[in-house]
Amino acid sequence: MTPDPTLLVADGWRDYELLDSGGGRKLERYGVVTVIRPEPQAIWRPALDDSAWRAADAWFEGGEDSTVRWQYARPDVPATWPMTYAGVAFDAGFTAFRHLGVFPEQAVHWDWLAARIAGAGRPVSVLNLFAYTGVASLVAARAGAHVTHLDASKKAITWANANQHRAGLEDAPIRWICDDARKFLKREVRRGRQYDVILLDPPKYGRGTKGEVWRLYDDLGELLGLCRDALTPDALGLVATVYAIRLSSVSLHTALAAALDGLPGAITSGEMGARDGAGRVLSSAVYARWDSAG
Repeated sequence: MTPDPTLLVADGWRDYELLDSGGGRKLERYGVVTVIRPEPQAIWRPALDDSAWRAADAWFEGGEDSTVRWQYARPDVPATWPMTYAGVAFDAGFTAFRHLGVFPEQAVHWDWLAARIAGAGRPVSVLNLFAYTGVASLVAARAGAHVTHLDASKKAITWANANQHRAGLEDAPIRWICDDARKFLKREVRRGRQYDVILLDPPKYGRGTKGEVWRLYDDLGELLGLCRDALTPDALGLVATVYAIRLSSVSLHTALAAALDGLPGAITSGEMGARDGAGRVLSSAVYARWDSAG
């Protein structure tokens, strides 16, 4: 059966706004800082006039894979600054790439995650793979879950640790692991260790802690199979998000369905993004989400 794509839009923010988009760029407010970043999906014309764009605090020059290209309107633009979502505080900040330490469209999955944990009526274990700066981990911990947070970047985990303190969740049960996702999952499966919820947001290309090569189109199927083996018998769900837009949501849905064949529940899939000031939805990723409750 061909899945019907579902569009998820992150409309629950106070500290983030997609102010405008168009001409291959997007104008965004992250807390107190306004930035311009490249966005090839924005093939329409901007709705705001040039003065709104010129008022940005910083802008990223070059393509999406460019590095060290941030330009600043003035010298006092902060390198990092606080943000909050649904009661969870964390720091945003400029990175060597065009990212700012948080992907706002992921809030649609944070809301689902918090609701499923709170409604489980029992202890819940969450595995967050490719976990980056840890906002999803903190959302899960705040909702009452025991969290295993894994990323191959020590720098990302250091940022996530700082976010834990920013959120006031120093005593939350979070296990921090710097490792290659596939190697870690294979060990967990051998040990018989399982999780109620698994989140994964893999890059198109990456390297593990010991130089292990990750290629999305080659390796995602194997990883989803390992995730199936690492789910508890009464698991709550699994969320896979991919920012490689060339991969269709139908393909991701089909891969997840194959990996989870036989499990009860339902898989939803489609695109996720944010709505700009003119009401246009800018899609930034595809997702597939299995929920045991259907």
